[in-house]
Amino acid sequence: MSALSSTMTEGKIVSWAKKVGDKVSSEMFYLVVESDKADMDVESYEDGYLAAILIKEGESTAVGAPVALIVKSLDDLKKIKEGGDSSPAAAAPAAPVAVETKPAATTTLPNVNFDKIFMPALSSTMTEGKIVSWTKKEGDKISSGDVVLVVESDKADMDVESYEDGYLASILVKEGESATVGAPVALIVKSVDDVETVKEYSGSLASGSPSTPTVTTEVTTTSAPAPASTPAVVNTGRVAASGYAQAVAKEQGIDLKTVTPSRPDGYITSKDVTTGTIGTVVHIPAEGVINASPMARKAAADNNIDLSKVKGTGNFGRVTADDVLIAAGKLQPKQVAAPAPVATTSSSAPKPVAAPAKTETKAVKEVLDGVVPMDGMQKAVAKNMEKTLSVPIFRVSREIVTDNFDQLYAKLKPKGVTVSALLAKAVAEVLKNHPIINAAYVEGGIKFNKDINVAMAVAIDGGLITPTLIKASEQDIFSISRSWKDLVDRAKSKKLTPAEYSSGTFTISNLGMFGVHQFDAILPPNTGSILAIAASTPKVVQLKNGHFGVQKSMIVTITCDHRHIYGADAADFLKELADLLENNVDFLLL
Repeated sequence: MSALSSTMTEGKIVSWAKKVGDKVSSEMFYLVVESDKADMDVESYEDGYLAAILIKEGESTAVGAPVALIVKSLDDLKKIKEGGDSSPAAAAPAAPVAVETKPAATTTLPNVNFDKIFMPALSSTMTEGKIVSWTKKEGDKISSGDVVLVVESDKADMDVESYEDGYLASILVKEGESATVGAPVALIVKSVDDVETVKEYSGSLASGSPSTPTVTTEVTTTSAPAPASTPAVVNTGRVAASGYAQAVAKEQGIDLKTVTPSRPDGYITSKDVTTGTIGTVVHIPAEGVINASPMARKAAADNNIDLSKVKGTGNFGRVTADDVLIAAGKLQPKQVAAPAPVATTSSSAPKPVAAPAKTETKAVKEVLDGVVPMDGMQKAVAKNMEKTLSVPIFRVSREIVTDNFDQLYAKLKPKGVTVSALLAKAVAEVLKNHPIINAAYVEGGIKFNKDINVAMAVAIDGGLITPTLIKASEQDIFSISRSWKDLVDRAKSKKLTPAEYSSGTFTISNLGMFGVHQFDAILPPNTGSILAIAASTPKVVQLKNGHFGVQKSMIVTITCDHRHIYGADAADFLKELADLLENNVDFLLL
């Protein structure tokens, strides 16, 4: 059960969008959960099959408790079904979690109302999260929709928004520290006068203090103004709205498709229904919400800058960290570099006496010793590598002459085209004629992909990720270059969406920039092939005219899943790739 709000402790299953036996893909929503705030779609972060539903529609369970089982193959699905009630996870419905309230031995509860912000489950496989940064500090005012903190999960870094208005009274988990899903990470209060009281109490909470009393808030329904006779439909598809908003809309006879949401994520609250913002297609952020990145908010807090007065240059006018630093005078706006003036020297000017050479001392790196815990990304990489041990693979290598490829790159480099973009374009073009190489093995069949999504491995601080060029075969070389630069930039800041790092149908691992002569790559899960590309190096060879000359060449090695790809398939793919790069490289410009 995912934590869908900062105060959610349990959730109720509203409906299952998938049934037992159905295939589930990454980013596919498979159930609807009612939290303490609203009804929300829950997406899968894994590919597989829904093997068992542990919590049925209408039942509730605690945050972090299992609600279903997902398996990777049809064989595993059969085993789960045949196991029946013998399956430990499915032996009995999840029992309600008992919360024991004990009086504190030395600490009494403060006589004020406060709420806890819990560590949310940001993916279906996440069990703990690491606090990357707090965008608010203790004492700051928080509004619904504000980004309060950034959390590193096992997939990526994600913003966590507040669903409450109030003040951040105490931060329980500091930046760089981790907490399990569902554990409290901060306390918020409604009144600024209560901040110090709760802050003093928070120390005992971290060491096992008494549980927080349940606060019941009475909500009074106010009459909504009558909607226009023919309101415009502003929401298409499935409408996301809180349970209370749905109840108010039903009582007032209002179609939620005609209600304009005030929140940036398009979620309809009861306030949107009762204030009568009907039939007007306009985006109005929630009161007090400023469209700014987490790093921009942190930079603004550090430099005492009012974000509301900073003009955003990011997507959709979002304020970036650079915008804040420019406003603070710590960064110069980007300008087109003017040609540098030619330096002139005067023969009459005395020449300065050379200063004695300084002896450079290199900083001694810390010598590590003992076990260093992995972060979320490193754990995910290790898990994926272990999955490949059960796949029968084979490898085929080929040497490709790169002289013409290098000449094309030299022409396009001033226009922003990279080697990675050219390689991705070349591979995508060849894959059009080799659909089996772009396919993946599934239990009892072969999953062909009409789209050619080229993923390329990128080493980042603390891990490895594969940003993916979606539909690479349909893009020109300049579009691919722009897309790749954007993907790499966001990968380094851990801001990729799941679709941008887990949807590849073919993978490239390029270590050529490190001077590697040849290497083999490990096949990623749920794909059929990965191409390892080594450095292009010069060597003396006998040319076609019989004379000896120097040619540059590189060795490429493809690793394939032998369950559906055979040696001849891989060899034919490399043959066509070599012909493209050696003889028809200008085709990449089409």
